[in-house]
Amino acid sequence: MELKQEMSNLIKVSLYACISIVYCFFIGKIVPKGVPRLLTFLPVIIFFLSLPLSLTSVHFIGAVSFFLSWLANFKLILFAFEKGPLSSPSIPPLSFLAMACFPIEITQSNKAFSTPKKPNNKVLGFATKGILLALFLTTYHNHHETMNPKLAWVFFGFSVYLMLELLVTLSSTLVRIFLRVELDPQFDQPYLATSLQDFWGRRWNVMVNRILHPAIYDPVLKLSNRVMGRLWAPIPAILTTFAVSGLMHELIFFYFTRAWPTWDMMLFFCLHGVCLVLEVVIKKVVNVKWRLPQPLTAPLIVTFVLATSYWLFLPELARCRMMERAFEEYEAVSELAKDALRAITINLSERSTFTLS
Repeated sequence: MELKQEMSNLIKVSLYACISIVYCFFIGKIVPKGVPRLLTFLPVIIFFLSLPLSLTSVHFIGAVSFFLSWLANFKLILFAFEKGPLSSPSIPPLSFLAMACFPIEITQSNKAFSTPKKPNNKVLGFATKGILLALFLTTYHNHHETMNPKLAWVFFGFSVYLMLELLVTLSSTLVRIFLRVELDPQFDQPYLATSLQDFWGRRWNVMVNRILHPAIYDPVLKLSNRVMGRLWAPIPAILTTFAVSGLMHELIFFYFTRAWPTWDMMLFFCLHGVCLVLEVVIKKVVNVKWRLPQPLTAPLIVTFVLATSYWLFLPELARCRMMERAFEEYEAVSELAKDALRAITINLSERSTFTLS
C-alpha cells in the first residue's frame, strides 16, 4: 500500500462525499418527501456504495463503508421520507453534513444509556483500554503463530473489540471539539447485558440500532401488525432487521476482500435474530416479569455472543487478514513519520550551520 496515494484517495472520497451530501441538503428543500425525493437521492446512494472500492487501507475502508455506505445511505433514505435525524427543518448545512456522516446526537440527554461517567473516569477508562489494546495487539502479532490457536483467537477477538471502541471514542472527541456536538456512544458496557434484547438493542453498536429501527424495523412492524396482529408482529420485524444487518456486514467484508462472500456474516446475524425471537416468544408466553439475576445472565449472554463470534464472525476477519494489514499500515505510517522527522532534523541542522557561518 502506497500511503501517500491512499491519503490522496481518502481526501478525494471525503470531498466527493461532502459535495454529495450538500446536494442532498438543498434538494431536500426543493423536492417533496416520498418517492420523488428518494429518486433524486438514488445516484448519491449508489455512489456511496462504490466509494470504499477506491481505497485499500483496512482503516479507511472500514470507516468509509460504515459511515457512508451504510449509515449515511440509510439516513438519506429516511430523510427522503422526512424521517430520521436529518429531517429537522432547522438543521444548518454544516450540521446536516456532520449528522449525515457521523452518528451525532445534538441533545445531551439520553435516557437509554447508563449514567455518564465523570471525565476523570472516562480518561482513566480510555487509557486502560489503550494499554490493553497495545498489549493484546503486540502479543497477537508476535506470538500468534506459536501460541495455542484458541488463545490466539481470544487475543484477536479482544483486540478487535478494543480497537473499535477506542476508534469511535477518538472520533467522538474530535467531532465534539470541532463541531461542539456529541456522537452517540457506540458501546454501553455490552459485557453487562442481561439478555440478547439488551445486548443488541441498547448496548452494542447503538448507532446502527438507531438507524435500522426506523428504516427497517418500524415499517416491517407496521406491515406485520395488519397480517399477524400486534402480539406477534415484532417477530418478522426482528428477523428482517437482523437479515439486513447481515447483508450490510457481508457488503463491508466484500470491500475488505473484493471476493465472493462466504455468507458466514449472514448466518451469524440470522442466528442471533432467531435466538432473540425465541427470547421474545418465551417472555410473551410465560408472561412473567421475574428475571434471573444479572450476575448470572450477563456471563451467559457474553458466552453465547463470544462463542458464535469465534465460530462465524472472527474467521471472516482473519480471512481479510485484518490484523496483518493493520500492522503493515502502522509500519508504513511509522516509516513516513521517521522520514518526516529525519527531513526536519536535516533542515534544522542545515539552517543552524548556515547561521553559524
